[in-house]
Amino acid sequence: MSDAGVLRFEQSLSCARFLHRPNRFMLVCRLEATGEEVEVHLPDPGRLREILQPETVVWLRYVDQAKRRTKWSAVMAETGGVLVSLDTTYPNALIEKCLKSELLEEFAGWHFARREAQVGGSRWDFLLENEHGDKLLLEVKSVTMSVDETAYFPDAVTARGTKHVEELTKWQKTGEYQTAVLFVIQREDPKELKPAVQIDPAFSRALTEAAEGGVKIYARTCRLSPAQIELNTRVPVVV
Repeated sequence: MSDAGVLRFEQSLSCARFLHRPNRFMLVCRLEATGEEVEVHLPDPGRLREILQPETVVWLRYVDQAKRRTKWSAVMAETGGVLVSLDTTYPNALIEKCLKSELLEEFAGWHFARREAQVGGSRWDFLLENEHGDKLLLEVKSVTMSVDETAYFPDAVTARGTKHVEELTKWQKTGEYQTAVLFVIQREDPKELKPAVQIDPAFSRALTEAAEGGVKIYARTCRLSPAQIELNTRVPVVV
């Protein structure tokens, strides 16, 4: 994929080891270079139990801002030899770049209109339009959980995610909007994606009903390095 599908990190990352997680948004890690234990902001509030095991390698970004409690932010972790992003802002940033450059075959013929589009009672990640004046609501979901090369979403109950999918189904049925969900799997090893019915059966039901109701469901993996994250290949979604 071209540079439009790549986010390069603005600075070199520091290697550390995960020690423990005091709360959803905080890690304590040990810097490999100095042995110092530091508090680290975690941008991904998901459970991440399969990823954040004691002594897991994590890559950190130094942030020197006076108002911040922590001077470090977690960027990615390494599990089973695979790099996994820990920043839930990357998927939307990647997809916005790709939509503006019209790189995604899933949305051939559609053009970026705006992000954070207010439609009905919800705010949608992206609004797309085509030359006929049709409109498409696109919701992007960040995925990190993977077991035996199958990615799963969500890794914790998501009432908000279920609500979004149910609303997309309703909009699709009205014919006023086309609708789609794009799961961005922030690792490169999965070969497919499934809803995590054992974790959130309500979301799983909503996604199945959405697919049956005409909502387009897509998934893509990402390729990571300590220098960048890149949107990678499409994988099937099994509902």
